[in-house]
Formats: sequence, C-alpha cells, structure tokens
Amino acid sequence: MKQPDPPPDHPVSRETEARLRAYLRLLLEWNSRINLVANAPEEVLWQRHILDGWQLLPLLPDGPLADLGSGGGLPGLVIAIARAQETHLVESDRRKSAFLMEATRQLGLPHVRVHPRRIEAAQLPPLAVLTARALAPLTDLLPHAARLLAPGGVAVFPKGRTAEAELTAAAPHWFMQVERFASRTDAAATIFRLSEIRPEVV
Repeated sequence: MKQPDPPPDHPVSRETEARLRAYLRLLLEWNSRINLVANAPEEVLWQRHILDGWQLLPLLPDGPLADLGSGGGLPGLVIAIARAQETHLVESDRRKSAFLMEATRQLGLPHVRVHPRRIEAAQLPPLAVLTARALAPLTDLLPHAARLLAPGGVAVFPKGRTAEAELTAAAPHWFMQVERFASRTDAAATIFRLSEIRPEVV
C-alpha cells in the first residue's frame, strides 16, 4: 500500500511556541499527581504529544471543534492554543477535567469550554470538526461523529498500527469519505479525515 502523504507543515510562531511550552510544563506538573501522559523527558513529550497534535491543524476546517476523551488536552488544548475558535473538551474523569479547566485558565483560552461528563451527556453545538486521540476504535467513535457533526463537518482521528483494521471493521456498517495522511511523528501511525459519515442502510 502506498504510504499516505503527511499533512502539510503548519508554522509555529515564537509566541505560540511559548504558550505550548507553558502548557507542557503544566502537564508535567500535574502528571506527578494524576496520570495524564507516560513519564518521559520534556523533549520526548514535545515530539510525542505536542507536535503530534500540531500536525492536525492543516486538516481542520473553521468552526466549532470538540475533542472527545480529551484527557490531558491532547490534541484539544494544542489546537486551542493555535486557533482562537470555539473549542469543547469532553472528559468524564473529574481529575483530568479539573486539569483541563486549570490549564484553560492559566493559558488564557476564553474560547475553550470543558465538559466534565460522558460524551453522551455533553451539550455540544453542531460541530465543524471532531477529534479524538487514543480514545476508542472507529466502530465506537463513528456514532458520536454522526450525531455531533454539522452537515459538511469532518472527524479527524489519529490512529496507530490498528488504523486499517479499524477501518475494515467499520466499513460494513458506515458510509464515509476517507482521507488518509501519514503521521509526521510516528511512522506507524495514520491520520484519518472522515466526512459524510452516516450509517449504512441494510
């Protein structure tokens, strides 16, 4: 299979990098109390988590975005630092959602709203874009995407080695337009950009 093209580069300004670094320091500080990310040196986390989220930016349309199962804010907070558009972080774990609220406050992101509840209970507007990273297989994510996305909206899901297997499992039950992009931060990963998501009529 031909290796998919990676997303185009999205430049990082000095000011934005400073805010991303501040977010990463906050992530590391809280990580000593609650498990947000695997322990690793700061530069490893910068590559593995910050740049991994940053590479999604060229794939996102304008408009309201929700990050499901946001955890430590990956990729939701990375995206929110980059673009001042309505952003919703959905995280049912109370400790993680407390971190998201504090990070949003400290980083000065008034366009971000944290929803400390299950996805099914979150009150969200019709979304232009939906993201989720390391949350669930496509068969579980697609019902949320079909329900929450506005007409013309897209779901952008970074996936690891199981990407094609997940797509194969979902294909008999869902119609969708699929775009694939190679990850810049993990040679074994693929980013799916999915649109026109709807259940297949049997």
